[in-house]
Amino acid sequence: MSEEVQIPTSPAGNKGESEFVEYSRARQSMSRRIAESKATIPHIYLQVETDVTALVRRRAALRAEGEAPTVNDLVIKATALALRDHGRVNSTYRDGGIEIHSRINIGVAVDTPDGSVTPVITDADSKDLNEIAAEVRSLSTRARSGEITPPEQAGATFAISNLGMLGVTSSEPVVNPGQAAKLAVGVVTERPVVRGGEVVPGDVMTLDLSCDHRVLHGAEAARFLNEVKANLENPGLLG
Repeated sequence: MSEEVQIPTSPAGNKGESEFVEYSRARQSMSRRIAESKATIPHIYLQVETDVTALVRRRAALRAEGEAPTVNDLVIKATALALRDHGRVNSTYRDGGIEIHSRINIGVAVDTPDGSVTPVITDADSKDLNEIAAEVRSLSTRARSGEITPPEQAGATFAISNLGMLGVTSSEPVVNPGQAAKLAVGVVTERPVVRGGEVVPGDVMTLDLSCDHRVLHGAEAARFLNEVKANLENPGLLG
């Protein structure tokens, strides 16, 4: 015969005093879009490690000459070039098919006091590194000051999130509604790498790609991600 076990409940005030923080309309909208994405888009996730030693050296050389593009700026350019060759990644799912977009517009997540805001670099594949860097700086400043406009956040066909600046190694980003994939960029770390059959010091960065599985199968997504990796490992391709 078993005995009934009574589990004590926590007193009502166990959490202490609470404060309700109401979200702004922008953050409410973002929350709804995230929930919509996870509820309606079947996600798949891929990850690669990238040897960015040459990229870091090139950026250091550019910095010695003046203001240099950030690692994220270089990732934007590398991604934009890869999207040219992988149109399905630059698409939107519709019932029964996909719409492949002719323009490559990359949304860049920016951390602000009101949550993540995503300004858009339009026609990113046709802009050089200096143009991309200047545009990202301007839009990021406007986003953090609350001055960015809705048109500056519209029309993205792909998105990039970089938490590496906060020390994050990898993450699984949520695909934005209306897009087929999103790339997450990790922190650059110093690690031993094998080059020419020898173990040498190197700089390594993790890239994580989240995809809408209705649009992209694993092999398709992997080919795109490997092209981004190749572009970053050969920074001369970035212009």
